[in-house]
Order: sequence, then C-alpha cells, then structure tokens
Amino acid sequence: MQNSNLDQKSINALRFLSVDMIEKANSGHPGLPLGAAPMAYTLWTKHLNINPTDQHWINRDRFILSAGHGSSLLYSLLHLSGFNLTIDDLKQFRQLNSKTPGHPEYGVTDGVEATTGPLGQGLGMAVGMAMAESHLAAQYNKPGFKIMDHYTYALAGDGDLMEGISHESASLAGHLKLGKLIVLYDDNSVSLDGPTDMAFTDDTPKRFEAYNWQVLHVADGNNPAEINAAIEAAKQNTHQPTLIDVKTVIGFGAPNAGTNGVHGKPLGEENMTATRKKLGWDYVSFDIPDDVRQNFEATVKQRGIAAEEQWQTLFDHYLDQYPELASQLLQSFKPVSLDPKLPVSHVGESESGRNTSQRIITAISEQLPSFWGGSADLFSSNKTNVKTAEAYEPDDQLGKNVWFGVREFAEAAAVNGMTLHGGIHAYASTFFVFSDYMRAAIRLAAIQKIPSTFVFTHDSIAVGEDGPTHEPIEQLMSFRAMPNVNVIRPADINEAIAAWQVALAATETPTMLVLTRQNLPTLPQTDVLANQGVKRGGYVLSPAKGTTPEGILIATGSEVQLALSAQEQLRDAGRDVSVVSLPSFELFDAQPAEYREQVLPSHVTRRVAIEMGTSYGWEHYVGLQGKTVGINNRFGESGNPAAIMNQFGFTADNVAATYLKAFSEKTAKA
Repeated sequence: MQNSNLDQKSINALRFLSVDMIEKANSGHPGLPLGAAPMAYTLWTKHLNINPTDQHWINRDRFILSAGHGSSLLYSLLHLSGFNLTIDDLKQFRQLNSKTPGHPEYGVTDGVEATTGPLGQGLGMAVGMAMAESHLAAQYNKPGFKIMDHYTYALAGDGDLMEGISHESASLAGHLKLGKLIVLYDDNSVSLDGPTDMAFTDDTPKRFEAYNWQVLHVADGNNPAEINAAIEAAKQNTHQPTLIDVKTVIGFGAPNAGTNGVHGKPLGEENMTATRKKLGWDYVSFDIPDDVRQNFEATVKQRGIAAEEQWQTLFDHYLDQYPELASQLLQSFKPVSLDPKLPVSHVGESESGRNTSQRIITAISEQLPSFWGGSADLFSSNKTNVKTAEAYEPDDQLGKNVWFGVREFAEAAAVNGMTLHGGIHAYASTFFVFSDYMRAAIRLAAIQKIPSTFVFTHDSIAVGEDGPTHEPIEQLMSFRAMPNVNVIRPADINEAIAAWQVALAATETPTMLVLTRQNLPTLPQTDVLANQGVKRGGYVLSPAKGTTPEGILIATGSEVQLALSAQEQLRDAGRDVSVVSLPSFELFDAQPAEYREQVLPSHVTRRVAIEMGTSYGWEHYVGLQGKTVGINNRFGESGNPAAIMNQFGFTADNVAATYLKAFSEKTAKA
C-alpha cells in the first residue's frame, strides 16, 4: 500500500467528523478518534469486507469497537461508508432517541454489530463471533466452496485489556486457535484518570503471546502502510488469533494530545481551532470533501457490494450441489421454529432439573443443527453437554460441546457474540450462584435484545454440603429485576420441557433457566397444564375444592411440591386453598389482565409465597397482607440438604403453619 494524500485527507476527515459530533453534543470522547483514525481507516478501506447496502450478508466480516466510548469514530466510518446514517444523524450524537447514542448500540444504528461500552465485553463478543465462524465453516464448507469464510476484527484499548474478561477471552481464543480473529490494540498508554502506568504495567504483548496469540507491532500508529502490512500478516496466520499492538497518541493533533485531558471531554472552540491548524484541516464542521466521499464509496461500499455478489455466485453453485446444506445454513440465520419432541412425564416419575435439561439439550441438538453451547468446566454437574456429540476443539471445530473452562464472564460474552453473529442458537451454563460472574454479559444480552440462553443448575440451599458460597439466595430476585430477561424456574420435568421451548422461541429476549440439582417428582396435572402454563409464566396447578379459594399458595421450582403437600394439610384443617406455580414473573406479568386475575384473583388476599431465596419482591404477588416462606438477611449453610431445608422452614408443615398463623379462623371467615 502506497500512502497518498487522499489517504491522509480521508483519515483527517474521520478525525474531524468525529470531533465535530462531540463538539456539537458538548459530550463525548475525542481522544480515541483522533488517535485511532489511521488504523480504522486502513482496516475499513483495505480489508473489511462489508456491504453497507446489506447489513445482513451472512459472510460479511465483523467489526467490533470494543472501546465503545470512541463511538463517534464508528459513526463516522458508517456514514462515509454508505450505511443508513446521515449527516443529520451525526449531528444528533448523544441526543435522546437519536441513531447515534453515546456508546454503540446494536439494533439502533445501521452497521453496529454489537453494543459496546462496558470495557472488555466487545473483545469477549468478538471471540464468540470468531468461534461461530469457525464452527459454521466446519459444518458447511466443502472443497471449492468456502461459504463461511470471513474475519472478525476488534479495536480495543488499554481499558479493555485491563478488564478481567480480556484475560479470560484472550486465553480461550488462543487455546481454540481462532486464526480469523484480529484485534487492533490502540496502545496509547493513557486511560481516563491519567497515564496507564499508574495501574497497568503488564507486558501486554508477552501476555498475549503466552495465550498463544500471534503479536505484531506497529511502531507508528499514524503510518497506514505499516498498519496495512500488519493486517496482511495477521491474515496469513490461520492457526493463531492476532493482536496488532499499534502505538498511538491519544488525541493526536490536539493541544492536550498524549494526556488524559483529551480522553473524555470536548476539545472546546480554542483547542478545535488549534487542532484544525495542526492537522491542516480547512473545512468547516461536518463538511466532507467530495474526493473523500468518493474514496469511501469505492474502497468500502463498492468493494463490499462486489464481494457479496461474488459470494452469492459461489453460493448459487453451492445451492445446486448441496441443496440441503445450503437450505439448512440459511435457515440457521432465522428464528427457531421448533418444539423439541420429548414425551411428557407422568406422576410417579422423578428427575433432577439438570438431568431433564440434558435430555432436552440432546434432543434439540439432534433436531436443530444450529444449536450449540457449553459449560464453564461443569459439564459433569450442569449436564449441559450433548451426549451424542464431540467437543468443540481446535482440531475439531465441528464439535458441539464447548469447553469454556472456568471463565464464566468470557463464556457469557462469547455466547452473546455467537448469537449476534447468527447461524448459531447458543447457550452457556454454570452453577446459579456463579451467574454473578456473568451478570454484566446477561445485561448486555438484554440491552441488545438477543435470545442468548443461560442454563443455571444447583439453584438453591438444596445444594447442601457445598455450603453458602455455592447456595444462591439473592440471585433469583436480582435477575428478575433486570429488564428484558425471562427468568424461568421449573417445578418438574414437564415444566422444564416447556421452559426450554420458551427459550428456543425467544427472538428478542435472553432466557435464564434455573434448574435443580436434586430430583423432583412429576407433579399432578403438569403433563396437561405445564406446556401452556409455563409459557404464560404461571398457572393454577391445583385449584381449590370450592368455587373460590379461601387463599392461595404460590411457589416456584422445587417448592411447588411443598405447596401441594401444604394444600393437603390445610384441607384437613378445613382450609380450602389453591396452588399456583409461578415459574416466570416476567412471562406472567406480560399476560392479559384477565388471565392474571383468573390465576391470582384480586379479592383473594390470603396468600403465602414459598421460594428458597430472598422474599424481597414477592410482595408484588402476595400483597401487604400476604406472607412468604423465604430466606432473608442471611446466607445458606453447609450440611445435608434435607436438614438444611428443614432448618430454614422449607417443609409442608411449616408452610401450612405459616398460613394458619397468618390467617386465623376468625380472619378466614371475615
């Protein structure tokens, strides 16, 4: 690549379009766009195969701005490359309801591949995207037909590489030898508070080399030829991911360049004038020269259109020779339309939630080729491996069981990346108490409105001997408080089957399946009621004998059987109550008011909720007069599970006694 005046002019156009946005908004981060524009320009105009007229081309390269605070640079690239993002959109940077929010948001801005901003997660999702590409290539590519053959690029900064997830994700990527993952490291040695050496003195290149990455160096981040050569070299290595360490100057050209003073606030009028003079930019705000626009049109848009047309010709021939595979591949990028074929369970049968889930996972895998996932070194405990499939490994990327290792955060971010990539319907798993390690990634799944599935086992104090560190207390309610997440805690085999059906059918909502370690009996009537009842979030499992119940016992998961036993005791005491199974608050609250009234009649105020976790939040369903049998203001214990549950009051006797004490005979007849 020969550097040209047009190259430099185009780089400066990116710089000033980016800082013009920030100045107009009086908010933003000019340091990254000014420093990283040359590497972004080189990647986009010389290497990145994308078609701005078809964001959904399945074989496009993926670009993730992991350092999402530099969003104005990404918006400049998207606008100049021909995506559906106008100058007027850029002028609305960081404004309410604009297409150019403060950090990149998937589904809001055309061309944005992932929501980033929480540092490190973009890198984690990029790893997942590269995993998806390699797995789909192993499934569908044939001699002469590289149908799935693209790169995943990420631009990361010092902050990204400080975050713990970067260590987990980079380690996983190196182990898996993801040769089509290339990370451009904006190495400017400055973070928000000041020089990075105040807190970050790692030898980053050696760290990545230890992770089995290829590490390349660009000494001058303002030299497009040097950057281009490094990217070319990275693409030649098919057995290692590559980190390109690009030495840059944060806020290049600005008076405060090289300091944290230019990281996260507008330059201001005086400094903008000085920066324009320093870089020789004589254009007014938001004015882009025609030759720059034409350059991006030719090097990104038209090149991308041609690349997709060439791929489509190849795919048409592939369709002729491998029609079933071609159809299957295209279908994998669409929402799932599958109910796993599993027989219902009947009274007398019992099974733990995790074992039921394993049978379901195996059945789904056999019926849905795009279904894929794994565990954080807990296959033997989570039971989330497909028994009939091999492990996904560097030498067998066709395998369906992903060994994520003890890397819960990276696992969740990777599954989000797989889901965003498309062609994969992905799940992650671990113990429920370790969902806290995944929380930030689950939150991003919810924000992005993507149907990632998270399978959690060992859901309560019934874990037993492993003790309070492994017994979730607050997790259920804390995730129920998170918007746009379906948390489902099934009570038996039939509810677990229905819960998986909900997860598969989701299109804009991540699903959390919260399953037991211990065996659960199949409950009466769930073979008939659970399928629709779980999809609606809650249902009357055992109605009162009379027309209207005196009271209601509400429970989830393993505690539903306690509610049924307590119902019998209360009947013996002359108290006629119904039992409601409420596996998902979110799904239930989304139902029409008429249905919710049928399940929880508002005039029936004598209510007791039973759940082996914190009771905060249950007042939404039991009301001010209701009671809960839960765990508040403390953690669990280590010991025999039955003894622990007895000590905490999770027995039918205590549930019945709680009801009777709260609602005396006099009160009951009132």
